[in-house]
Order: sequence, then C-alpha cells, then structure tokens
Amino acid sequence: MSSLPHSADTSATAATAAATPAFSPLYQQIKGLILQGLQQGEWKPGEAIPSEVELAARFRVSQGTVRKAIDELAAENLLVRRQGKGTFVATHAEQQVQYRFLKLRPDVGNARTEGPAQRTILDCRRTRASAEVARALALRSGDAVVQARRILSFGGTPTILEDIWLPGQAFKGLTAEHLASYQGPTYAMLELEFGVRMVRAEEKIRAVLPDAEQAELLRVTTGTPLLSVERISYTYNDVPMELRRGLYRTDTHHYHNTLI
Repeated sequence: MSSLPHSADTSATAATAAATPAFSPLYQQIKGLILQGLQQGEWKPGEAIPSEVELAARFRVSQGTVRKAIDELAAENLLVRRQGKGTFVATHAEQQVQYRFLKLRPDVGNARTEGPAQRTILDCRRTRASAEVARALALRSGDAVVQARRILSFGGTPTILEDIWLPGQAFKGLTAEHLASYQGPTYAMLELEFGVRMVRAEEKIRAVLPDAEQAELLRVTTGTPLLSVERISYTYNDVPMELRRGLYRTDTHHYHNTLI
C-alpha cells in the first residue's frame, strides 16, 4: 500500500481546499482526496487502500471522518469493504457489482439463476467518430473510435442488440476476439486489459419499433415494441469513455431499477 510523502499530502490538501467551497464538510474534502488517489491510479482496481487509521494520520483528521468518506465511496461502488481484510478498490469483476449497469431482469427467476448472457460479436472495428458520437464522448469529429455490435442472448433467445463506441486512443488493440473470449463482464475486461474503470453511467430510455435489420437480428417482427436504452459510461472525473445503444426485448424480461 502506497503512501504519499507529507509534503505531497499538504499540497494535495491545499489544492483540494482551494477547489472546495468553504462550507464543504470535512469528510467530503477527505472523500475528494481519496477519489483523487483513485483517479491518479495510486490504488488500482482490486488493490487495498490504506487503513482508516493510516488515512486519518495521513490527512490529519479523525478516523470517524475517514470512515464517513469511505462509507460514501463504498455506497457509490467505488470501494468495497471486506470483513476482516480491509477496504479495496472496487472492480467490475466483484460479485456484488457485476453487471450493475445492466438493468434487464428475467420475468421468471432472477439474474443469478438465469446466468450471464451468451455474446455474439457481429462487428468490431476502428472507425472515425461521427459528430454525434464525438459529442457524446467529448472527442472531435473524425477522431478514432472503436465501434462494436453484438447480440446478448438468454437461454438461446437473442434479447439485446447493442452498438458500442469507445475512444480509440484509450482502447488501442481492442478486437472482436477480446470481446468474445473474455468470460466475465465486458467492463471488467476493459478495466483489466486497458486500465479504464467505468464508475457511473447515465441512460436515456424510450419505446421504439425496430427496423428490418434489427428485427431480423432479434428474431422479432418490425411491429414488436422494444426498449431503446442509450447509455454514456464515465470513468473517474466524469470523463465519458463509452457510448452504448441497446435495443431490449421485453417479452420475457423487464427493465428493473431501484430508486433511493
């Protein structure tokens, strides 16, 4: 476990204080410092962060203040507490956060009993970002992107048709073989092999009818209503790293979300 020198701690604290309103609670400032360490790669996904006692000494605050900051980061699925072992940087390979961005649930049973989707990669290539894709990913029109299309099936039934765009610079070397061969969540593969961790996502959902090609791929008629789910996923510091557009069948599944 790494620890910054005292001088670095002081400068980091000063920089955060300068960027943080005076009324910001102290634990929020400590949360910001821990998040800064995550953003800078001081602790990698799956690695342990220093103990609450060590962080309290490092930032010269009480252990309770550190605990409250870590509680919020854990609630946001950025950190994971393990009883008797410590606190670790969350990873999409963790059981409790696997597929947390996929909200489609089976009408019968649950996601665990249903098991992971079977993936069919239809296309994966490097191309140039259209103006629309560039805007979503904070790129310039014409910048390199990786574009992929795949089908996710459950029980042999094609259920989700997805088009995915990723910044080409961050995902050099990503191929159809990568997407097809990795057995766990795709986000875990992007994290493990390319060092990009998706920490949050925003979605837009609407009801649509498929065109002829989409209907054929999903084995439905063009008159079958589908859910269109457009997602932008972000890494640390709100940097967009993925645009994903999915068409979801809802004859055997439903979209499930928990509002808190």
